[in-house]
Amino acid sequence: MANINEKMTLAAYYNPTGHHVASWRHPRAQADAHVNFKHYVEIAQTAEREKFDMLFLADGNASREADMEALSRSVQFIAGFEPLTLLSALAVLTEKIGLVATCSTTWMPAYVIARKFASLDHISNGRAAWNVVTSGTDTEAKNFGAETAYDREERYDRGKEVVDIVLGLWDSWDDDAWVRDQESGLFFDPDKRHVLDHKTDRYGVRGPLNVPRPPQGYPVIVQAGASDAGIELAAQTAEAIFSPHNNVETAKAYYDDVKGRMAKYGRDPKHLKVLPGLSVVVRPTEEEAEADYEYIQSLIHPIVGREILSSMLGSIDLTVYDMDGPLPDPLPTTNFSRGHYDAITDLARRENLTIRELGLRVAGARGKNTFKGSPVQVADYMQEWFDAGACDGFTVMPPYIPGALDDFCELVMPILRERGLFRTEYEGDTLRDHLGLPRPESRYSDKEGYRLSTVTRDAAE
Repeated sequence: MANINEKMTLAAYYNPTGHHVASWRHPRAQADAHVNFKHYVEIAQTAEREKFDMLFLADGNASREADMEALSRSVQFIAGFEPLTLLSALAVLTEKIGLVATCSTTWMPAYVIARKFASLDHISNGRAAWNVVTSGTDTEAKNFGAETAYDREERYDRGKEVVDIVLGLWDSWDDDAWVRDQESGLFFDPDKRHVLDHKTDRYGVRGPLNVPRPPQGYPVIVQAGASDAGIELAAQTAEAIFSPHNNVETAKAYYDDVKGRMAKYGRDPKHLKVLPGLSVVVRPTEEEAEADYEYIQSLIHPIVGREILSSMLGSIDLTVYDMDGPLPDPLPTTNFSRGHYDAITDLARRENLTIRELGLRVAGARGKNTFKGSPVQVADYMQEWFDAGACDGFTVMPPYIPGALDDFCELVMPILRERGLFRTEYEGDTLRDHLGLPRPESRYSDKEGYRLSTVTRDAAE
C-alpha cells in the first residue's frame, strides 16, 4: 500500500526530561521536569509554534519496581504529573495543538474515562485524544486491589468493551440537546437524552454521561498495539497508532496489515494515522550528532540498562544471568507487550548482543527507533519511510528536553516544509481537523455517519 497522504502527521511525545533513559543528566535537559509545570508550558507552546498535530503524554499506574540503585539513578522509574490534569492546564495556555493523554482500560472505570475526556475536549475546544492502553504488570494491579494482572487475551477483551462503553457514553446527549431557552424555561430537550444501559457479565454502566457530547463528537482514539490482538483492535477502533518499528520493512508490513483489516469494519484507511516512534539526535553536522549520541549513551548506568531491559521484556529477572553473557535462549515468555518482547529478542539474536550491550542499546530509547545525523539526513530518513508507505508521519520523541526538541524544530522542520511534507499553518481548530478525520455521528442519529464501533448500539437499543 502506497502512502495515501500528501503531508506528514507529527506528534510530539514527551517524557518529562526526554525519552532517553539518561535524559535528566544531559546539560540541555530540565532535570526537575517531572514537577515543573512551566517546563511543560514551554515545550507545549514550542510544539504548537511548529504546528505539530498533537502533544502526546505517556503514563502508567505505578511507580516501577526495580533494583534500588537503578531506581535512584533513573527519572524513568518515577512518576510525573497525572496527564489529564496536566493537559487540562495546558489546554488554556495553547490554542491549536491536540492533547493526547494515556488512560488504561484495565483499571479505570469506563464512566470515569468518558467523563474526563469529554471534559478535556470541552475545555480545549475540541483538541482531546485518548491513548487507549491495557495494564499488564502486577505492580499496577496491586494498586487497584488485585494481586496479578489479567492475561493478554482478557486485557484486550476488557479493553474492547471499555472503549465501546466510552463511545456509547459520549453519545448520551444529541449535539443539539441543550436548548437553554431562558424565556420558556427549557434547559434541555428530554427526547435528546439517551440512557446507555450497558450490561454484560463484566460491566454494568447505566449512563447517561453527565457531560454534554464532546465538541469533536468523540475525542480522537489513539492506540499502540503491535500484537495481533492489538492490531485487530486498532483496525476496529483506532484513529492514530503509536507503533514501535525500527526499520522501514517491518513498519511497512505493519502499515499494510492494519490498514488492510479496516475494510471489514467499514472504515476508510485514511481515517487511521500510523505514527512510528522516532527518537532523533540532530545537530548541524553528522559528526556533532554522533558525538551527542555517544555522550548521552555514556550517561546510562549499566544497572539501569539491565532494569529497563528487564521491564521491557515483561519484568523477567535478569540479575541471575551474566551481564556479559547472551540473553538466555529460550527466554521465558511474559504477559507484557508482545511487540517490544519480539523486537528486543530479535535484536539480541541477530546481533549476538550481551545483556550489558542489549541493555544499553534498548534502554536509551526503550526499544524505539533512534536516528542520529545532520538535518538533511534526518529529513531524508523520515521522507524515505513516508514515501514508502511505511507510515503516515511520526511520533517524534526528543531524547532530552528542551534541547533536542529545539534542535529538531530549528534544524529539521524547515526542511520538511521546504519539501512540502509538513504544514505551514493549521488547517482548522480541532485535532480532527488537523488529522483529516471526520466528526463521528451519534449512534442515535438518523444520518449515515462515521462511527468507530456499533457493538454498544445493539446493547443500547
